[in-house]
Amino acid sequence: MLKRIDYDDRQHLVYARGRALPPDVVAAWMAEFARHSPSRRPLTVLDLGSGTGRFTPALAGAFGGPVYGVEPSARMRQVAMELAAHPSVSYLEGSAERIPLPGDGCDLALLYLVIHHVQDLPAAAMEIARVLAPGGRLLIRNAFADRMPDPLWHRWFPRARAIEEELFPTVAEVTDAFAPAGLRPVALTSVRHRLAAGRADYAARLRLRANSVFEHLTEQEIAEGFAALDADLATRSDPGPVEEDCDLLVLAR
Repeated sequence: MLKRIDYDDRQHLVYARGRALPPDVVAAWMAEFARHSPSRRPLTVLDLGSGTGRFTPALAGAFGGPVYGVEPSARMRQVAMELAAHPSVSYLEGSAERIPLPGDGCDLALLYLVIHHVQDLPAAAMEIARVLAPGGRLLIRNAFADRMPDPLWHRWFPRARAIEEELFPTVAEVTDAFAPAGLRPVALTSVRHRLAAGRADYAARLRLRANSVFEHLTEQEIAEGFAALDADLATRSDPGPVEEDCDLLVLAR
């Protein structure tokens, strides 16, 4: 079994820089989230596993209502409060299994690269269903073991794919966990996402090791991977933006 990642240890130091997105990419995600959300405004939004808040203020701007960023890591929350403050955003201690909000109060819940960190998915499903209002939507942006993408970085860190196949749930495992809580799948879409302006930028981000999969690799594997990356960069011209197809699963209460 893979170890649980402690974001208070190292990840909080690099996550905001390593996972930063340009404004147009964030705006594109907001438009995609809006396409699968209730049409009325404002909406009360739960950003569950909000991390350093890279989407939380944008959610407030896009949906017009209060946004609650719930995050178990104290140091990730501290970074969010320093770098991603917004008058309509509150950052709260909590987890998917323990959400510090009243029932039926959220119109929209977002789990962005979070579902594979949830320790007790059936319990989390019941808790998310509790805080979602009738007609609310749950947006799960994640990789799924049965729909694995082929990211560029796996070329240099080949064991990362096996780790992710073990780490990520399948779509059926997620939908089956939420079914008893009364949440049903209504959409599964693929979104083209720009990760970096070019390979040099992509490599610089990788070096921060802000992807938690690095925590499951050995230091030798990491050193060999970056050596292979450097050799590749030295012999290739930069072909332009690095992009990836990302899955978005939408469930409705």
